[in-house]
Amino acid sequence: MYPEPAARRYAEAAHLIAREEHREDEWLSGLQSIAALFGDSAAQRFFANSGVPVAQKAQLLDKSLAGLPPDILNLARLLLRRQRTRLAPQIAQAYQEILDKAKGISHATVTSAVPLSDDERREVQQKVEQMTGGTVVIQTEVDESILGGLIVRIGDRLIDGSTRSKLLALRQRLAGARS
Repeated sequence: MYPEPAARRYAEAAHLIAREEHREDEWLSGLQSIAALFGDSAAQRFFANSGVPVAQKAQLLDKSLAGLPPDILNLARLLLRRQRTRLAPQIAQAYQEILDKAKGISHATVTSAVPLSDDERREVQQKVEQMTGGTVVIQTEVDESILGGLIVRIGDRLIDGSTRSKLLALRQRLAGARS
């Protein structure tokens, strides 16, 4: 799921502040705490309830996020005031993406027909890092319908080395040869 434009704008603003003050990781941790609070289903109902006074919501927010630096806590208060608390998980996600991009880290989803062993996962990660020329964080998924091989998605790039896609390509070539 891609973050909404408003969530991306909040994340970009947070990153500008964090980068300027050399506090990128501190902001990431704070945004993750805010996302955990506002992403909780019971908390969502509480914060969305128009029958609960704003002061009571702010009191719970301050208590739940005690210990966060004041500027990060101010972002949580701003989201509460603007009734945009539902954006918090998306803001944290967008911030993580911005931070990773700034650090040259890519994310890849590797789909296989069977779960990969730790050794296979490391080998795939090394190959993908060689292809991209940078650090890659890999997330694995299992999809038995691909039959074998791997499908690797890095951003909007797709590398389909699945047995299923090779069989479909062969079928198309054979159908074309008959015509």
